[in-house]
Amino acid sequence: LQAVIVNKALSLLVVATAIPARLVAVPLSDLTPYWSIVVNLLVGSLIGAWLGAAWATRMRSATLYRVLAALLVVIAVLLMATHLGTVGTVSLPPAGQVIAGVVVGVVIGVVASLMGVAGGELLIPTIVLLYGVDIKIAGSLSLAVSLPTMLVAFARYSRDQSFQVLRANTTFVLAMSAGSIAGTLLGGLLLGVVPSGVLIPLL
Repeated sequence: LQAVIVNKALSLLVVATAIPARLVAVPLSDLTPYWSIVVNLLVGSLIGAWLGAAWATRMRSATLYRVLAALLVVIAVLLMATHLGTVGTVSLPPAGQVIAGVVVGVVIGVVASLMGVAGGELLIPTIVLLYGVDIKIAGSLSLAVSLPTMLVAFARYSRDQSFQVLRANTTFVLAMSAGSIAGTLLGGLLLGVVPSGVLIPLL
């Protein structure tokens, strides 16, 4: 649980710095037409984030280990399935798309909270498959969903005694933060260079 909380803190920092870094390659004007997607997913992900963090603080360590292991395997399979071929779009009526967005948002919020991650590994394929958005746009939209979702999970984790791990490991957290910021800025610069055809299999 302490590792999950540290990872959540670092992930929050990465998302916060990635947003302005990505705006260089994907300007805000390209994202505003898709604000409804962000709202749709947030309705579910905020609920899921609180629930996931609450469950994580109540689980025994052995159970949390098993849950994390299972989630990692499932995510790996999903990424391979969605990115080893042509990524299509799920055809749903508008109402069905909204409902699916909320349901998937809850699942992603729970998973992101349990694992202490931003959730981009699930948000990006979801946005591409469910809404038919280009992967670079989807990457930026996922950050807009991740930031408030992570803040909710972080607020829930802060109520647990394990949250003190951040203070107890300040040097490690600061070192990882510096490296994370450097990596985020580098990734933002490379975004305008690396084509979508390369990004999909790399993800």
